Amino acid sequence: MRTAPPTHVQGLPTPDRCLVMGVVNVTPDSFSDGGKWFEPAAAIRHGRELMAEGADLLDVGGESTRPGAERPSQDEEIRRVLPVIETLTAEGALISIDTMRSDVAELALDAGAVMVNDVSGGLADPDMLPLVADRGAAYICMHWRGHSADMQSRAEYDDVVAEVIAELAERIEAVRAAGVDLNKVAVDPGLGFAKNAEHNWEVLRRMREFAVLERPLLIAASRKAFLGRLLADEETGEPRPAVRRDDASAAVSALAAANGAWCVRAHAVAPSADAVRVARRWGAV
Repeated sequence: MRTAPPTHVQGLPTPDRCLVMGVVNVTPDSFSDGGKWFEPAAAIRHGRELMAEGADLLDVGGESTRPGAERPSQDEEIRRVLPVIETLTAEGALISIDTMRSDVAELALDAGAVMVNDVSGGLADPDMLPLVADRGAAYICMHWRGHSADMQSRAEYDDVVAEVIAELAERIEAVRAAGVDLNKVAVDPGLGFAKNAEHNWEVLRRMREFAVLERPLLIAASRKAFLGRLLADEETGEPRPAVRRDDASAAVSALAAANGAWCVRAHAVAPSADAVRVARRWGAV
């Protein structure tokens, strides 16, 4: 008998369906939108649009984590995200700060963010987990093997699911040891981070196995390259552009929700908001 994963993170919304997290990239080099929302005013407008489309949370980030991306300075990351968070939280949005830096996370929490989405799982900055514990914030712990510049060179596994689960279990123990309340912790298997397309598909195919971690599961597949390769032009072999991957992303959202995901992360919120509701109703039939 399979174990069912927890479906709630303490302190966040608890509807009877998978949550949808809208992505607000305040970066000039995002793989998904090429910097369309780089200026704070544009990012704020975009955040409002995603909320109107049905986003339960907004994930605001000032550092691109696409393969090969260079890191901005800490000051630049702060400059990008802080006015966006301050404005959107004042308007009632629930904000997750997408950062690996504790100083950025601290300022974001001061500005009203309720969750830290740390793609390094606490490995990039030793002060991150103590900060999260001290502030009592919700936390997303992602599977990570290194920074964007060279992470794909570390995409080597004998059994990707078993190894990702084992490495996440080690990080959960580190999170617990730092004093973070595990009732406020979710995990993310890190699709595309030190994983090739086949690894990503295997993680999705076997996502129910992550229930052994006994933490809610976030699936972040939206617009990622493995979907572009799946949908490549039949004549040229060119991957489908990121902005034309939203239908496939919504399909993943529906399947993730049907397989027990706590939350899906989406660039285009409306299709995934519909998808998780369909999955919820389907499961109730």
